Amino acid sequence: MSEERLVRRAQQMRKKRPRMSISRLMAFAFLGIILLGTVLLDLPVASKDGRSAGILTSLFTATSATCVTGLILRDTGSQWSAFGQVVILTMIEIGGLGFMSAASLAYMTLRRRIGMRSQMVIAEAIGASSMSNVISHQKNLMTRAFIVEGAGALILSFRFMADYPVGQALKLGIFHSVSAFCNAGFDILGPDSGMSVYHTDPIVCLTLSALVILGGLGFLVWDEILRERKTPHTWSVYVRLVLITTGVLLLGGMVLTCVLEWDNPATLGPLSFGEKILAAFFQSMTLRTAGFSGLDQSALTPASKGLSIFLMLIGGSSGSTAGGLKTVTFVVLLMFLWNRMRGKYTVSVFHRTIADDHVLNAITIFITMVGLSFAGAVVIAATSPIGFTDSLYEAVSAIGTVGLTAGATPNLSLPAKILIMVFMYFGRVGVLTLSVGFLKKKPAGEKFRYANTDLLIG
Repeated sequence: MSEERLVRRAQQMRKKRPRMSISRLMAFAFLGIILLGTVLLDLPVASKDGRSAGILTSLFTATSATCVTGLILRDTGSQWSAFGQVVILTMIEIGGLGFMSAASLAYMTLRRRIGMRSQMVIAEAIGASSMSNVISHQKNLMTRAFIVEGAGALILSFRFMADYPVGQALKLGIFHSVSAFCNAGFDILGPDSGMSVYHTDPIVCLTLSALVILGGLGFLVWDEILRERKTPHTWSVYVRLVLITTGVLLLGGMVLTCVLEWDNPATLGPLSFGEKILAAFFQSMTLRTAGFSGLDQSALTPASKGLSIFLMLIGGSSGSTAGGLKTVTFVVLLMFLWNRMRGKYTVSVFHRTIADDHVLNAITIFITMVGLSFAGAVVIAATSPIGFTDSLYEAVSAIGTVGLTAGATPNLSLPAKILIMVFMYFGRVGVLTLSVGFLKKKPAGEKFRYANTDLLIG
């Protein structure tokens, strides 16, 4: 065979070779980070006692950190050494800001050229509406994220200096600032106290809340408000929906928490009026996938647990460090239901019509997450000594990447622990890749269509 024919054949084989889809690339990248983190955390040097934590604990912690969830089998502050905590913090940062953001930052640091395919992946991971100036957009995104985290770390460090030595205070400030901005919920304050020690401290609570809310708004919102400097009445429909929904959920969650927990002696009961308001706001905020446990979640009333499950399922906003169903998805579902009950077939908001595809996508994600949550709760309740309500709380917390627990995590059976890890992975990667699939997928052509039939609905 001539050299020319060999070259042509090689070119044809390259053309036929299937390319890895963006969704699959995202999934494998996150999986790779989790496995690497598991190996590092399983090293004896990662534990304070100098002994390996065990493959299951290491894998569970790595999954929780990379998927910015916060569920743990062992306390972060007492189990992991300084090396282990650095590994966890690194995985939180990568999982929060997006491993694509970290990869692009490394490319920019090394001054390598980023190809069009890589730009597409980065654009979708950070929620960019187009590929134009994606590298400039990425630089601004990373710079703003580090500035916000740095400011939060500075404020928290000064506050912690009143209770800890300077070095320990700086460590606590940096760790909790990153954990809050990335909506991870990991804390290293100790197994017997955690964030509950500061749940009535206005400096700590409000700083963490600001970090969580900013991280959960999403980078699209940041970009439109800060870079384009538009006035509120010219903001896009998406940005207005995100801001309004976030505000309503935060205030609504605070008010309902006050109503349901005001006289509960195990939560808000012993606090003063101002402390109750602050603790209720912190609880409402942390349910937006932040995962910092200010109040004892196991001591909440059944009604409060139901409210918590509802808020955890909604989560933050698209293109953010938060997980969950997403705020705008929730609003689209509400508007669709409201319009259908009034006999309308279109969904509109702010004098704009929402495309039918968006409505169907929202319904698909909602049914998927709710169905998985209830199925997971059944499995947990069947295999672990945990009631159904706490099992559902645990399942929603995992799939929404929240990280709060009503005390069930340490009592999970092996199958339940594996299920929770799968849920954390799906909550961070599955929903993201599902959304990317909606964006990239072309409508499938139908070769034929069956005749219509009538059904009784309702």
